[in-house]
Amino acid sequence: MRTSPTRSTGRKLISVAAVSAALVAAATTSVAVAQEPVAPGATLDAAAQSVAAPAERLIVGYKAGAAEAKSNEAADADAAAKGKEAGEDLDFQRRLGTGAALVDLGDELSKTDVADVIAEYKADPQVAYVVPDRLNKPMADPNDTEYAKQWDLFESTAGMRVPGAWTTATGTGVTVAVIDTGYVTHSDVAANIVAGYDFISDTAVSVDGNGRDSNPADPGDWYAAGECEQTEGSSSSWHGTHVAGTIAAVANNSKGVAGIAYNAKISPVRVLGKCGGYDSDIIDAITWASGGTVSGVPANANVAKVINMSLGGGGACSSATQSAITGAVNRGTTVVVAAGNENANASTSNPANCSNVITVAATGRTGARASYSNFGSVVDISAPGGEMSTGTANGILSTLNSGAKTPSTESYAYYQGTSMATPHIAGLVALMKSANSSLTPAQIETAIKNNARALPGSCSGGCGAGLADAAKTVQAVSGTGGGTTGTVFSSSTAVSVPDNGAAVESSIAVTGRTGNAPSALQVGVDITHTYRGDLVITLVAPDGTTYPLKASSTSDSADNVNTTYTVDASSETANGTWKLRVQDVAASDTGKINSWKLTF
Repeated sequence: MRTSPTRSTGRKLISVAAVSAALVAAATTSVAVAQEPVAPGATLDAAAQSVAAPAERLIVGYKAGAAEAKSNEAADADAAAKGKEAGEDLDFQRRLGTGAALVDLGDELSKTDVADVIAEYKADPQVAYVVPDRLNKPMADPNDTEYAKQWDLFESTAGMRVPGAWTTATGTGVTVAVIDTGYVTHSDVAANIVAGYDFISDTAVSVDGNGRDSNPADPGDWYAAGECEQTEGSSSSWHGTHVAGTIAAVANNSKGVAGIAYNAKISPVRVLGKCGGYDSDIIDAITWASGGTVSGVPANANVAKVINMSLGGGGACSSATQSAITGAVNRGTTVVVAAGNENANASTSNPANCSNVITVAATGRTGARASYSNFGSVVDISAPGGEMSTGTANGILSTLNSGAKTPSTESYAYYQGTSMATPHIAGLVALMKSANSSLTPAQIETAIKNNARALPGSCSGGCGAGLADAAKTVQAVSGTGGGTTGTVFSSSTAVSVPDNGAAVESSIAVTGRTGNAPSALQVGVDITHTYRGDLVITLVAPDGTTYPLKASSTSDSADNVNTTYTVDASSETANGTWKLRVQDVAASDTGKINSWKLTF
């Protein structure tokens, strides 16, 4: 397998809260640990420059052949040895679900101390990556108000056209994991709640009196002035409950709000508490929610096919987090994340800038990009997130609790943020999986993008494929979007893909069709390759129009591409010669196109 440079890391205290300018500014300064750890041989000064602030723990990924990759005793001994070299007291804490080791740095260290330890690990050829264990925070700020209509679902200007999808699917049979602050009991969501888990291991963050356990109840995440690196205090957000209501609040019960996928189930997975939540807990939560194994945690009986992460912060996607996301996607779970709320390029916010995720920007009631929403090329799609500067009722209404610190009575409130836009897309994914359970994460992302409509308002900087259209997307993936379906054209002629060479093509002649290709053209691909992250795959229509199917990725080290992509080819004449274009863009691996097919 080809080794490749890891993507740069950076996430610790990840605060991307959205509403007040002051809180957004505070979020930026609270992103505390590293960019990419220093390379072997780097000077200590250079190492120190790569660390933004002191850290308490490190996440260390060992190469597959290393003893430390499997043996906790070996990892512990390695931590002790490297601590001795760096003059620090290191301690192996536990094994993460991805196989990485969590290493405690002991007493609070300076940036230079942390950089020294990182340098020791990076100098070890058996270490694949080492990244700080950063703290993450919710991406929205609450604003209590009275009940009002949900413009975000149905208004013609900037609603997501959700009611049109309900005639086809309502989320039945799909579980969505909300990786967030947990869940506080609310009668408008309760019928759709299934078992989750509390992954917060640090009792100072959990504030529920214990570490990890099977109870994901949200005790409140309030903090006083001077805590959490904030000059002013904050009431409890009940953030995860607001997100859960947007996705799957019960409908047709004569009360409250309707969730986008109102027959889906919500598995609350608690990772955010007082001051936020650590990468290590989020990594294990992603792994567990998608059906992976986490040491010391019971197997998940409610494996999620959709993960919602309305959280994040500054810095690049760490290798440790990317590993967990890639594992979840490989298990068939779609991961939906918030773009962030700094009115900045989302490439500087993670996990928005991770690979294999659907990154969501926020729009307001006019259909323009919300003033706080991040933007840029890493954004995949936009969804309603609210713009309360133009009126409270222009926010997103969902389920909440009235308690300022601890739980009190259930309530409803308007929030705004990419935190609110993200569950709109997670809810749409649940509708899609309910309509067509065979959809892969790649097919889901493609279908959402291909069936989006042009943003009704302006967007500077890039807002992805446009505003998500629930009705059109669900119709497309369920085969109810019109046109004839089911006719298959294929090619089984093998075509070699040269290593780091020119693109090659395989052709299929389509005949006997009338009119245009469908809006959900299925492109089935079977490619053998020893490092599929090297591959760029494109569908070429008879008139030469290209449709990107897969981009290259330095973090996708798995073998082979055997999947089906969904393409909106409704503007193309069906008959003619279609081509699959494949290029290997990096050295050391080879492969071939075994076969591919088009299903009309």
